[in-house]
Amino acid sequence: MKQKILALLFYILPHHAISQLMFIGARIRWTPAKNAIIRIYTSLNPVKMHEAVEEDMFAYESLNAFFTRALKPECRPFDDNPDNWLCPVDGEVSQAQAIENGRVFQAKGQSYSLLELVGGDEELAEIFKNGNFATLYLSPRDYHRIHMPTTGTLKRMRYIPGRLFSVATYVVENIPRLFARNERSVCYFETEQGPMVMILVGAINVSATETVWHGLIDSEAKKIRSFDYSDQDIVLQRGDEMGRFNLGSTVIVLSTDRMQIDEKITGGNEVKLGQCLAKPS
Repeated sequence: MKQKILALLFYILPHHAISQLMFIGARIRWTPAKNAIIRIYTSLNPVKMHEAVEEDMFAYESLNAFFTRALKPECRPFDDNPDNWLCPVDGEVSQAQAIENGRVFQAKGQSYSLLELVGGDEELAEIFKNGNFATLYLSPRDYHRIHMPTTGTLKRMRYIPGRLFSVATYVVENIPRLFARNERSVCYFETEQGPMVMILVGAINVSATETVWHGLIDSEAKKIRSFDYSDQDIVLQRGDEMGRFNLGSTVIVLSTDRMQIDEKITGGNEVKLGQCLAKPS
């Protein structure tokens, strides 16, 4: 009951105002303030600094630079079967299973419309209506760069404005249709294993989302914006960085029925970048 009440409080919080303050605070570069912020942050969120390319947490110019730190490649070996899709992030599996007649499972009997999730794009919703999905939650202590599950050609991206509810488990369990209500960017790729969508879901305190082809995505937009890349030949290789979160959130990966979610990708399990996410059917 306590967690339900806490979750419901997110309805009245000024999501965007709080996130804007975090955007500013996370980019403070004055050394005494920046170091104090990082010290407080790491005391609350234990980080495995031995995995980072730069192991000295105070060497980063800001909390945001620390938060989006690079990892040593050897710390995240990739699944060696090139036909398998890689897990794109470190984090925890929120849910991963089949999409049933255009409905995506959220938690505790709740589901939401795939059409709503992709911002009303009927073509995308039709492609994936009987496919599979994996919802991957990144906590504040996790690595926050997002990588490609497989080699893909970017065709289009759709930015969908919305709320910034927390994506912590207790909130997801108590706020219906959360992922279809939060701000998000829907990135559509064509791959050798069929169409793939990666959805970067914003959340409170996630002060910015960015991709390698677009840069910082303007979260102040009040309407859906679509970007067509079909004539630009943007190809990202398996394992390449495709984007990053600033202060954590959720990635949803959609596949058609040509790929099946790996048996280890189940709700509540911890996952690491590079492990097998899905295998050919």
